[in-house]
Amino acid sequence: MTDIHSELLKKFEEKDRFSFLRLKRFRILFLVIGAVLMALCTVTSDLSSFEWFFMIPAGLVILRLADDASMRLRTYYAYGLIYFWAFYIVIFHWFASMYPLSFTGLSKVGAAAVIFAGIFGLSLLQAFFSAWIFVLYGLASRAKLAQRIPFLRPFLFAALYVIAEWFQNFGWWGVPWGRLPIGQSGMLWMLQTAEWFGSYWITFLLVSVNLCFAYAIFNITLRRLSILTASGILLFNTTCGAVLYYADRDTGEPFRVAAIQGNITNKWDRDTLETTKEVYRIYTLVAAEDGADLVIWPETALPYDLTLSPTVMKFVCELAEESGTMILFGGFRSVTLETGEDADYNSLFLVLPDGTVHDTVYDKHQLVPFGEFIPMKEILTTIYPPLTEVAMLEEDLSRGEIGRNIETAYGTLGGMICFDSIYERVALAAVQNGAELLCLSSNDAWFLDSAAIYMHHNQAKLRAIETGRYLVRSGNSGITSVITPNGEVLTEIEPLIDGYVVSEVYFRSGRTLYSYIGNSFVYLLIGGVSVLTLERIYELISDRIRKKGNAP
Repeated sequence: MTDIHSELLKKFEEKDRFSFLRLKRFRILFLVIGAVLMALCTVTSDLSSFEWFFMIPAGLVILRLADDASMRLRTYYAYGLIYFWAFYIVIFHWFASMYPLSFTGLSKVGAAAVIFAGIFGLSLLQAFFSAWIFVLYGLASRAKLAQRIPFLRPFLFAALYVIAEWFQNFGWWGVPWGRLPIGQSGMLWMLQTAEWFGSYWITFLLVSVNLCFAYAIFNITLRRLSILTASGILLFNTTCGAVLYYADRDTGEPFRVAAIQGNITNKWDRDTLETTKEVYRIYTLVAAEDGADLVIWPETALPYDLTLSPTVMKFVCELAEESGTMILFGGFRSVTLETGEDADYNSLFLVLPDGTVHDTVYDKHQLVPFGEFIPMKEILTTIYPPLTEVAMLEEDLSRGEIGRNIETAYGTLGGMICFDSIYERVALAAVQNGAELLCLSSNDAWFLDSAAIYMHHNQAKLRAIETGRYLVRSGNSGITSVITPNGEVLTEIEPLIDGYVVSEVYFRSGRTLYSYIGNSFVYLLIGGVSVLTLERIYELISDRIRKKGNAP
């Protein structure tokens, strides 16, 4: 009798332990707390260790939702919208630091409207798409297999979270700025296994561990299994990461490369051309004296159409010849396509030590919405004019070809420009096409010294780890750095000062597993989730047909 009583008591405790989460207000509170805490980890790498636990409050609600058979799918979506909107509001809070957007010429009211749209509108747009994973979770978690093996739920939601991050690669509305792995930048050994399956693998581990710990709190029967699983994942990733981190070795001859941070915040003003030229001339000559064979300048360091500005191009060519170094620098170019149409590009040009311009030019692939092109321009001009006035350029830019590398006498350079670095496919394509060193030119001047500039820099660490390449980053106002293939920063310049860094790097031809298989891990998760979701949809359709057949 005692055993039976204990068993009944255990089931009663399991059922009612979190009965308060049946109430909407507590579910919303726990979701928001979990979302805000996880977003804070992504905003600052100082909280890296906490990212493995901060989703637990939201995890309790997510697990509870799977047990609520009466919940409608639209309610699942509403909870997903609440979670992700709270998450992305924290992620994009740095828009406030850009006020009053003086570089755009907007009025204070117009600037405030744009800032509001950035913090709340862009966050809502990201949440609109991401929230669908809650609906899919509601369907898949009720499938027979998920019901028979309830311990699948933490991993099911982790898989869906990965899919949500991956989906941000598509369309102008997808902005993968707040991916969870960048929160691990403060503990680089926890990121090393990204060289196997990419940063999405790290997202999967993070969400799985959080929800397993939540399950240990939520479900007494599965407590031991949940704790052991979460602890096992942490131990496995830590051990493998440490081995990969410390086992990495360079081979071949070192190559000295420099990156310049001009900190020219008003470079768009035509009156500053001579000042800009002098800043880059001095730092290039100093870097050359320091032994640099390649000097990298920031994105659009000379913001002119260089096909129409021969004097500006001549300046760089003469400087390369004077310094005896290669100069990789950013500017614009116009090209007449085979169709007869003109296309404008944001590009990287390489000038060789003899003063000649390399035949291969890298054109930016991933353009910034509302910065380099205006999506749905006609519609937005009617309903929200301030957003169409933010762009610095009169005409939209064209997207460049992905994976266009630059061959040099030393090795192959893979170019990236600013926004390119938050999309893993750009660096991946460069390495798959033979890039041995990644060169990233960026212009983060409008971020000032906000969290955005550090988040953007942390994205570059992920690209280095995923591809197993040294990455040299030149930012107009920061952060300029040299990053090793395991994400370690060898040297850097803090934001809002001018200067240069110089360091030895290595051209690498070896490939990571991820550079071979790409996002196969994501596709595997999509397949698994699809099976469960389609199974549940089939069950619902079959039940409905059966009920209609039994109706009098």
